[in-house]
Amino acid sequence: MLSLNAYVLLGGADFGGGVWDLLASGARKDRQRALVAEAIGPIWEANHVWLILVVVLLFTCFPPAFALLSVALHIPFTLVLIGIVLRGAAFTFRTYDTQRDDAQRRWGRLFAAASLVTPVLLGVAVGTIAAGDVGPPAGSFVSGYVRPWLRPFPLAVGGLALVLFAYLAAVYLTLEAPDRPLQDDFRLRAMGTGAAALGLAALSLALAHEAAPPVWQMLFASDWAIALHLATGLAAVTALVALWRRRWAVARAAAALQVSCILWGWALSQYPYLVPPHYTVAAAAAPAVTLRLVLVALCLGALVLFPSLYYLFRVFKTPAHDGAPFRVPGIADAPRNHPTSPAPVDCGRHRCSAHRERRSAR
Repeated sequence: MLSLNAYVLLGGADFGGGVWDLLASGARKDRQRALVAEAIGPIWEANHVWLILVVVLLFTCFPPAFALLSVALHIPFTLVLIGIVLRGAAFTFRTYDTQRDDAQRRWGRLFAAASLVTPVLLGVAVGTIAAGDVGPPAGSFVSGYVRPWLRPFPLAVGGLALVLFAYLAAVYLTLEAPDRPLQDDFRLRAMGTGAAALGLAALSLALAHEAAPPVWQMLFASDWAIALHLATGLAAVTALVALWRRRWAVARAAAALQVSCILWGWALSQYPYLVPPHYTVAAAAAPAVTLRLVLVALCLGALVLFPSLYYLFRVFKTPAHDGAPFRVPGIADAPRNHPTSPAPVDCGRHRCSAHRERRSAR
């Protein structure tokens, strides 16, 4: 769950950036797209390490659950993988391909479409699991492999996932924006998607009463339910107030806490089941020796992973000695003659060498 939480907060915001790339508008739409590209460019690949860790831990530590999920939900999961690959390819080719309008539109549409569809499918999978509709397929292909994840409750959870990812991205981008006009653009988007997330969360809860009764019962009758709802509501109000008062760092922390509470609410509401109603955590667990070896491997891997991530974010996400954050060339003066294309972004060796030169001047 910790790995999934990290992927939602980091990788999820990257998907949300694709939403705002599609919906860029107004006189500053070129700069909005350039800001999105700059914000996710250096780190989007690294953020997928958390999803890889989730998959590896699932099939290593809980193989029966992995087998059931990978068969019953193979269609949405396959589409998720295709979306991740197409999104990354489109982002890369858009950056390094010719800056002609037709090429930029082609890659931009693919990037935006993958950024929209993939979060929805991830949420749909979560909703299907929570509803207890994942099981050995019976009957026809449609009834066993398609209908369970196309019901109203999974679709509502999919819409909620998309809106939450867009909400995180908008909040994060207020902190990344170099000037007040861009900050205000994403401030309004963050407040709007925050309100939309509240509506979709209410809809998902209402549908859960019939579609996922055990989840609904736990979310309202368990000992931890009141504390969870209070924490979620307090985080949501804090984020909106911070956005209104332009306290970007506070808004980012509160939004991350709000989304984390929603994610953990789902996990706690179906505990002890990993795949309800078939497998509990204990029933799906691998032998104890396997779990111990995985724990050792995680500890050793953390010695490499966390310093590497710290260095990555320190290089690309901390201000320079003059107090101004490092900017990718082109964001301050995005081209006006390409109304649908972002500014060229260099996220490779040039950026790293430029940053090293600035740091060496301290």
